[in-house]
Amino acid sequence: MPDKITPCIWYDLGQARAAAEFYVSLGLPDSHIDARHDSPVDNPSSKAGEELTVAFTLAGRSFLGLNGGPRFPQTEAVSFQIYTDDQAETDRLWNAIVGAGGQESQCGWCKDRWGVSWQITPKRLMQFYDESPARAKAAFAAMMAMRKIDIAALEAAAEAAC
Repeated sequence: MPDKITPCIWYDLGQARAAAEFYVSLGLPDSHIDARHDSPVDNPSSKAGEELTVAFTLAGRSFLGLNGGPRFPQTEAVSFQIYTDDQAETDRLWNAIVGAGGQESQCGWCKDRWGVSWQITPKRLMQFYDESPARAKAAFAAMMAMRKIDIAALEAAAEAAC
């Protein structure tokens, strides 16, 4: 049974399964395809018998991919935020998403090839909130100039502020 509240992500026709399969291939724990459902009747986005939805789990959270068509494209208003443990995990996830037809953005944000936005956020970046205001300000100023987050550069900026 899915979670009580499950985010539904709208994809162009026939893309939900490919997206879900890619997401679960990223190696996040407890990630898998749960089910796929064909449309029982013709509807505005598909014919009866065509795949309508794909239920999947990422890091233990349920999602539903809907093959809804091109009417509602993705925006940055909703994104997946992944907290990474170190630079290796940050690099691995960033490179997997961008390298598979995605595109880089600023401040640790990127988009996958379906237009879904991701924030690849090292936990270390968030820890600067709990440090001195000068260190936090320097680290966050450094982050604002980055595409993929470089933890060593954040540390260097914070150290230089002391």
